[in-house]
Amino acid sequence: MSLDTLTERIKTDLSYLAFGGPDWSKPLTHPDGHVYDVIIVGGGQSGLGAAFGLLRERVSNILVIDENSEGFEGPWVTYARMMTLRTPKHLTSIDLGIPSLTFRSWWEAQHGAEGWETIDKIPRSEWMNYLRWYRKVLNLPVVNEVKLKLIEPLGGLYRLHIEGAGASSPLLLARKVILATGIQGGGEWHVPPMISENLPKQLYAHTSEAIDFDALKGKKAAVLGGGASAFDNANFALSEGAAEAHVFIRRKEMPRVNPIRQMEVSGMIERFPCLPDADKYTAIRHFFKHNQPPTNDTFSRASSWPGFHLHLAAPWLDVKASEEGAVVTTPNGTFTFDFLIISTGLLTDPALRPELKLVEQHIARWSDRYKASAEEAVPMLDAHPYLTPGFAYTSRSAEGEEKVRGLFAFNYSALLNSGISASALSGMRCGVPKLVSEVADQLFLDNREENVKQFLAYNEPEFTGVWPKAEVPAQAQS
Repeated sequence: MSLDTLTERIKTDLSYLAFGGPDWSKPLTHPDGHVYDVIIVGGGQSGLGAAFGLLRERVSNILVIDENSEGFEGPWVTYARMMTLRTPKHLTSIDLGIPSLTFRSWWEAQHGAEGWETIDKIPRSEWMNYLRWYRKVLNLPVVNEVKLKLIEPLGGLYRLHIEGAGASSPLLLARKVILATGIQGGGEWHVPPMISENLPKQLYAHTSEAIDFDALKGKKAAVLGGGASAFDNANFALSEGAAEAHVFIRRKEMPRVNPIRQMEVSGMIERFPCLPDADKYTAIRHFFKHNQPPTNDTFSRASSWPGFHLHLAAPWLDVKASEEGAVVTTPNGTFTFDFLIISTGLLTDPALRPELKLVEQHIARWSDRYKASAEEAVPMLDAHPYLTPGFAYTSRSAEGEEKVRGLFAFNYSALLNSGISASALSGMRCGVPKLVSEVADQLFLDNREENVKQFLAYNEPEFTGVWPKAEVPAQAQS
């Protein structure tokens, strides 16, 4: 099978599902211009999946915007530096149950069934190629090089202030806004103040940033962090010619358990939203304790380099600049490096997002709705937004209800409410349907009175039968 043949198969499969039927939502007019039913911010896997899901719900007055140039949305060919995805290859995601839309179908159309059997995990760059194809074959309405600056509530809809080469005007209007903004979309990447306040920026970078690895050829780099991304970056630096890469972990032992693997087979992805808040809090607290270890193949690749060094029980106690570079002090000694790579994750809090500046004070946090015991409380978790099962922000008070109703966080900040269904590839098949269902529900309820009135007033005859039958004259019978 070729990709052209697969494309025709997709068209057939979708036609059997009556995909592309007429919209049911009521158009909204505004003097400032066209009003979209939904604008999705982010054209990566989450945004594309949400767009397809809405189209299946017959909500087509939508737009997807992304600040990156076409084909470079998300992390896969920007700051992600792993060789392959960590997700098992057999798990489905944004195909939303359409077999011909799966990565496996796309791969087999090019490499055959034998080609599928030969790969262990999905190559990172090939996943990006699949997403490019997915967008094209579904003809999703994505506009690139458009950056969201601010969301302004107008009472029943939102004015989006935007900029970028792809923006035809500085403003967009939408009834609903989905923030499909990935792992950093609910807050910001975290660099410890000890580093950001003591070092010039040319001596360090977070793993989420562009890093000039060519400049590290023959030099010594240090990586702070013990998760999968730390080892991805160490391996990448060494493969690009760095002389040494030292990974520093504060724990005495390497993290070995990946809780996501248990979630994938236990129902903890599909059913997580139905747990009581206390269980959710305990589960995600446990999730963060474990961190995500490197895959075995990534660790093997990294540790096989002569210049690889692993430092356990080695938290950074002090960092300062010198003429030789960055000087790092640990309980095990002091080291000097040409460059530091920071793999310390992120912080989640709506207050950290500039686009939410006008509404964040109204967004309910977990600390507003759930009080963990003193022994269990984690400020980092308490700052997460408290969302509905369909990823909608909730309000701290009745006063702010109108300002946040219509905003959805389909990003990493949904972790505490919905588990990994919006933050990991293996959760997308569960998260996208919940998201689009609640968005569609809100659109319908916005016009509830009119919808009910039209239903009650409907009076178009469908049945055309007549009874009793008219008697046929005997003369006509003969």
